Amino acid sequence: MITKMLKSTVLIGALTLCGGVAHAEDFTATKLRSLNKIHDVKVSPKGDRLIYGVSDPDKANHLYSLSLTDKNAKAVQLTSGAGGEYAVQFNQAGDMIYFLTDRSGSSQVWRMSLNGGEAMQVTDLALDIEDFKLSPDNKKLALAISVLPGCDSLACSKKAMEKKDKVKDTAKIYDKLMVRHWSSWETEFKRHLFVADIAQSGEVKKAPKDLISSWDTDVPPKPFSGMEEVAFTADSEYLVFSAKAPGRDHAWTTNFDLFKVSVRGGELENLTEDNKAWDSQPAFSADGRLMAYLAMKKPGSEADRFALMLKDLKTGTLKEVAPLWDRSVMSYAFAPDNRTIIALAQDVGQRSIFEINTNFGDTRKIYGEGSAGDVQLVGDTVYFTRHSIDKPKDVYKVNRDGYGFAQLTDVNKQKLANVKFGEYEQFSFKGWNNETVHGYWIKPVGFEPGKQYPMALLVHGGPQGSFGNTFHSRWNFQLWAAAGFGVVAIDFHGSTGYGQAFTDSISRDWGGKPLEDLKKGVAHITQTQPWLDGNNACALGGSYGGYMMNWIEGNWPDGFKCLVNHAGLFDMKSFWGSTEELWFAEHEMGGPAWTGQGDYDKYNPVDFIDNWKTPMLVIHGMKDYRVPYAQSLGAFTTLQRKNIPSKLMIFPDENHWILKKDNLIKWYDEVFDWMRQHTAK
Repeated sequence: MITKMLKSTVLIGALTLCGGVAHAEDFTATKLRSLNKIHDVKVSPKGDRLIYGVSDPDKANHLYSLSLTDKNAKAVQLTSGAGGEYAVQFNQAGDMIYFLTDRSGSSQVWRMSLNGGEAMQVTDLALDIEDFKLSPDNKKLALAISVLPGCDSLACSKKAMEKKDKVKDTAKIYDKLMVRHWSSWETEFKRHLFVADIAQSGEVKKAPKDLISSWDTDVPPKPFSGMEEVAFTADSEYLVFSAKAPGRDHAWTTNFDLFKVSVRGGELENLTEDNKAWDSQPAFSADGRLMAYLAMKKPGSEADRFALMLKDLKTGTLKEVAPLWDRSVMSYAFAPDNRTIIALAQDVGQRSIFEINTNFGDTRKIYGEGSAGDVQLVGDTVYFTRHSIDKPKDVYKVNRDGYGFAQLTDVNKQKLANVKFGEYEQFSFKGWNNETVHGYWIKPVGFEPGKQYPMALLVHGGPQGSFGNTFHSRWNFQLWAAAGFGVVAIDFHGSTGYGQAFTDSISRDWGGKPLEDLKKGVAHITQTQPWLDGNNACALGGSYGGYMMNWIEGNWPDGFKCLVNHAGLFDMKSFWGSTEELWFAEHEMGGPAWTGQGDYDKYNPVDFIDNWKTPMLVIHGMKDYRVPYAQSLGAFTTLQRKNIPSKLMIFPDENHWILKKDNLIKWYDEVFDWMRQHTAK
């Protein structure tokens, strides 16, 4: 049954004319990688100005300003220095911005008056500042800086780094896990949280204070967390941050706690010691009465529901807000009334904006089409970024009541002026146990009614993830549509945004419910959309999606003409012994591999290689420490020894993702060549 229709705008901008004939430009990987990326979107406290950064791969990364009070205003470029700017923050008055830039030779905090004048350097420290946050009173900076734990000064840490650089051997020696994380080997240097005072002159003149000087752990946590995990109290006297306490269990625990410490240093207080699961993203109401944060309940799970917690700092009462609302909060912020929260959560293939009443737990969707982010509420207007299957990221606004939706920026207007995108639609069907499963189909560019097209079935990773209504540089649906394929993406059991029970259903069942959903989804969509040729199809996926390619090889061997496996798990036991985040494998498989209690054999692709026969392209990055590249070598070796048509593509300089421009273009070229080779009739 076709559900809610979300059809794309088929053509963006006007077509060029060549000899009087309209000419559309093909959407290619090269074009995708040339697009501008918008970042650091911030609205002034008064709501009169929008600041945002634009990163142009062919030029530079600079900041722009747009008046929100003048309907005819055009964006004005604010910065033009050699170094790019990021981590933008407004001061309380809204007439000045702070940001990080390396224009002085190292990454430091700068500020710029919006009333005119040049940017001024605020910090000039011996080491790079990786991230920062301005205090509510605008008199302090919280700084994230990598140092040597135990050093009494930044100069001490710098000297230790310089000494290490002069060591001639390359040995790495460890006496505890983790030894590496995501794409980097661990070192003795850790990211620590500092506080610096801003002088009357506007500069930081005194050495900042290391608040966790003896800790051998990273704050904010690496590799992906930033200053969203750090909050000043409303009076600017304390910091609360999320981190794992020092210990030897970091590789197999998800027990991030919230710690409170004075800005002048001293003893740390663990605020969430009773919760052995993940606590994250502390924030305080502007009146100082409430502290909010996100909390999971299941120790060891990284995909449990993030509940919104609220503590009344006057009474000490702690409660979960909206406990019956079955969505996991991704990010949130207090509204100006201090009693309402604006939250972002995945919801049925979208990333939607919600308003939550903290007193009664009532939730109301403000906007829910596409993938929203960078949400800010000023007055009764919600500002946010949004992207969708047919639109890259830009800034939008909508009234708090859900009306008045409008686009504020169009940073790729010229680059996409003549590009035609494929039409898309969300659909649903009955999957495992007759439960509703959702997905998307995308028509090929230049679609002709009555014609059949080869099908590309894209399987997302995670496994607790979702492709959803997004526009992304990796796994961009429109590139397959431009290459002549009909695209199908299914949010099988285990996907996020459909309730926690749906998400949890994949754990210890990797090869069960999801495979049944994919089979039923393909049968449904090829019956209801006859332009999709189910007998001329390729399946492809990365990470868990790559695992599914290996699983399909052994358990659905007649389903596809070809497979594309990016960084897929091949042997579950060896994966457990070589990955870095052990908590993931042990939660998903039911324990450590040696106990015999887990599912390492039940859904292990290597145990079904007798059935392998489908041609497969195998891809991996050698700096991938989440799924080490030996997993792909094992799959390729099996394919070669069984004389199954196969190809291996290795990127020595990439991690779990393919990020470098030329490598990503090569990735797409090889994938499309492989698929055309096996779907050509």
